[in-house]
Amino acid sequence: MPHEPREIAFYGCEGHTKHYGIGDPDPAHIAAVRARARLDAPGFTIAHRGASAALSLVYWWANENELHAEFFVAPLNAPDDLRPYESTGITCVWEMEVMDFERRAWLRDVLIDEDLDAYLSRALDPVAI
Repeated sequence: MPHEPREIAFYGCEGHTKHYGIGDPDPAHIAAVRARARLDAPGFTIAHRGASAALSLVYWWANENELHAEFFVAPLNAPDDLRPYESTGITCVWEMEVMDFERRAWLRDVLIDEDLDAYLSRALDPVAI
């Protein structure tokens, strides 16, 4: 299967949660994954318009250095109809771009510099990979 780059975009920060989109997700999809964000911990979400489904990923930091997650899936024609994602697959190369950026930001800003505000103000620049 030939590689087709996908756009990764930053959709802002609400409270302690950053929001990203991959593959030009539908606005209803973005809103649905935002609604699933954890309010009690800093983290990030990803609304990923995949080839066959709308994937919604919610990540939050806990116990200082642990990344926790919940995954949801919806049909492309109803991207806000999120259901728990039950699979052995964890992530894809595009989602890993966001995760890698967020891991590095958490390490640098929070664990080393102890500056949560710096972490929350830092976001991955738009990129196509």
